[in-house]
Amino acid sequence: MLDNLGNRFQEIFKKVRGNGVLNESNIKDALKEVRLALLEADVNYKVVKEFVGKVKEKAVGETVLKGINPAQQFIKIVHDELVELLGGTNARLTKANKPPTIIMLAGLQGAGKTTFAAKLAKFLKKKGEKPYLVGADIYRPAAMKQLQVLGESIGVGVFTIEGSQDAVKICEEGITKSKEEHATYIILDTAGRLHIDENLMDELKEIKKMARPQEILLVVDAMTGQDAVNVASKFNETLNIDGVVVTKLDGDARGGAALSIKAVSGKPIKFIGVGEKLEDIELFHPDRLASRILGMGDVVSLVEKAQEAIDEDEAKRLEEKIKKQEFDLEDFLKQLQNIKKLGPISNLLKMIPGANQIGDLAPAEKEMKKVEAIIQSMTKEERSKPKIINASRKKRIAKGSGTNVHEVNKLLQQFEQMKKMMKMFSGGSMPKIPGMKFPF
Repeated sequence: MLDNLGNRFQEIFKKVRGNGVLNESNIKDALKEVRLALLEADVNYKVVKEFVGKVKEKAVGETVLKGINPAQQFIKIVHDELVELLGGTNARLTKANKPPTIIMLAGLQGAGKTTFAAKLAKFLKKKGEKPYLVGADIYRPAAMKQLQVLGESIGVGVFTIEGSQDAVKICEEGITKSKEEHATYIILDTAGRLHIDENLMDELKEIKKMARPQEILLVVDAMTGQDAVNVASKFNETLNIDGVVVTKLDGDARGGAALSIKAVSGKPIKFIGVGEKLEDIELFHPDRLASRILGMGDVVSLVEKAQEAIDEDEAKRLEEKIKKQEFDLEDFLKQLQNIKKLGPISNLLKMIPGANQIGDLAPAEKEMKKVEAIIQSMTKEERSKPKIINASRKKRIAKGSGTNVHEVNKLLQQFEQMKKMMKMFSGGSMPKIPGMKFPF
């Protein structure tokens, strides 16, 4: 959704830049295309109408028409209004005055509540908190088991009562158990339905009454289109939710309904899911998403990802090894794995301004996997002393990595070239070397 909408806006802005001066006529033409792009992305038509009206009101003013760079001013107006549409500022989780903070998740079946519960627990754990998961989905087969497996994978406690048909009792006993374990956050994973019904809402109201959560987060699937907006409105009427979580924002569907949720429901988006892995969760920042949509990148998020993935002590150790010219293939492998922690290269580049103009990055991703496989097929001694890798060793490495001897030779040659170039640097990180084919 972000890619498609971003490409449309880039086309619109390109035409706007082609006009030496903005006037009411070409602004009207541009806004017509903006309206069409948003509607095609499945943004609520009332929201689109109001958005376009606000942009037009500001864009046809005297200040803009007499500006030095009217095209840039038009883009800024669109950006600022998009930020407002998405909520203006990022909404943080409400924290209890005294731990634990109770977060109740709600939503329809299939929206991704259980997976998000684990993602949120992992997110909070990385922040130094002690989260605890409570599985209260008594209807979906294997829902509790799924939560237990996810909890074990991230080292977080999980409370369930197998066979119980009383969701309120599960939550009550789960909260008691969580407090005994000195949890700082309790995440209640409630049941969903294929559609909203009275029984579901009654159960959720009872859980809310008993648990008195600081946060009720509604989890919606971006790929359900306008239904996501309708669901948000109906759940809000019943539960008075505190915020929305939009999952599968990385999907291929139009997904623009996510842009309508704040305007229609009045409730802020607090988190977005941008992938299937448990670390693929982001705090929602309206300004950052607006920048990504308009092709302006999101350098702040990129830096934050890098800080989380790269250990400071490890970076210093690497710097010392480079200074002493002791950098080996083992270190190189660790750097490749650090890059992988940041996510797919294609996703990272979307955060760099202007990088959306770059073509297909699949070959670069494939090349990186190949290099990693070759190094992993080496012994520890071979990684630290590449010069001992003779013809027979190369054949073994090639066979083990699913490559060929030519590709093993190429990697070794490029690594030697890298080491020579590093002699020219006193420290820091690996330089980008002209002619090298590594995707960084």
